[in-house]
Amino acid sequence: MRQALHALQIQTPGKGLVEITREVSEWVGGQNISLGLLTVFCRHTSASLLIQENADPDVCADLETFFAAIAPEDPARYRHRTEGLDDMPAHIRAALTQVQLSIPITSSKMVLGTWQGVYVFEHRSAPQRREIALHLIGEW
Repeated sequence: MRQALHALQIQTPGKGLVEITREVSEWVGGQNISLGLLTVFCRHTSASLLIQENADPDVCADLETFFAAIAPEDPARYRHRTEGLDDMPAHIRAALTQVQLSIPITSSKMVLGTWQGVYVFEHRSAPQRREIALHLIGEW
């Protein structure tokens, strides 16, 4: 049994989905683990992770619109405003999504569906530097 641990640094442009499938896939492919399980973990409370369609950009746009509607930046709705008007809505959006993904690995590749990609979902308005922990366990 082998294990590998890595931290990806992802620069986001502000709110929206940033696909990281290529970066994760390249790292997995270099770990000399053919069969295993990958854990992808977002080390933040105002960003999250998604596995989502990566073929039609309208999917990402619709997701962003949906989350803006269910957790709007409305100062009358929230007590927590210490880090700005977008902070509490960002926490709500992260609570409704995921900060951890588990992805099976076969033949040193992520077992994703044809149209699936791995995304960081940035919930803050300003650009952020996000750290994504990758932990791979398995065997050759």
